[in-house]
Amino acid sequence: MKILILIGNVPDTTTKVKFNADRTAFDASGVQWIINPWDELALTRAMELKETSGGAVEAVVVANVGRAETEATLRKALAIGADKAIRIDADPKEAGYVASQLATIAAGYDLIMAGIEAADYNGNAVGGMLAEMLGMNSVSAVSGIQIENGQLKINREIDGGSQVVGLPMPLVAIVQKGIAKEPRIPAMRGIMMARSKPLEVVQPIDAAPMTNMVTFEMPPAKAACKMIAEDQAKDLIHLLRDEAKVL
Repeated sequence: MKILILIGNVPDTTTKVKFNADRTAFDASGVQWIINPWDELALTRAMELKETSGGAVEAVVVANVGRAETEATLRKALAIGADKAIRIDADPKEAGYVASQLATIAAGYDLIMAGIEAADYNGNAVGGMLAEMLGMNSVSAVSGIQIENGQLKINREIDGGSQVVGLPMPLVAIVQKGIAKEPRIPAMRGIMMARSKPLEVVQPIDAAPMTNMVTFEMPPAKAACKMIAEDQAKDLIHLLRDEAKVL
């Protein structure tokens, strides 16, 4: 059994968002890049599955679409425990383009895991698009994965409760919070081993983006905080009812 984890290279979640002068592109200057948090949890769960599978999971591979600067993120995934990394050498223009590129290397895996969304554009689209392009079954809102008798036992969060389903492989699992308790932190041994693990660079195919970013707008600035003395309940009620309009 082989597992493929889709790895997004995203700005650290504490990054102050900036755009270029005409607001047509994200300004990446001075940004610290990390593994997309949902993808990091997917990788953690994949490593747990490999370690408890008794040899049934042969390899865990990570892949992303990105330029050379994303290799630091892939090396971190290798340090966490992945056996191999694949980088498709292209700018990740938008979800459809990314899925088209990933489809060229994703065939032949028994389980493909994708985070439910990326922490930058929050598109929630690549996993489902990839499954459609590969002609594979997919399941969303996955919060748990087990391997039982050659099948996948999937836990899903649904409105009002949870659901457990058994599904054959191959499968694309779109995972969310709960798939693993905490992301793994690379140990020193893992960091040293990652240097010698294979990182394959693949040339992109000619694929047209399905959408185009026209412009970006920042949300309106929040109003200044108003402090109300603890004995001025009437003023507080007035502000909540007439200004904030929450009463």
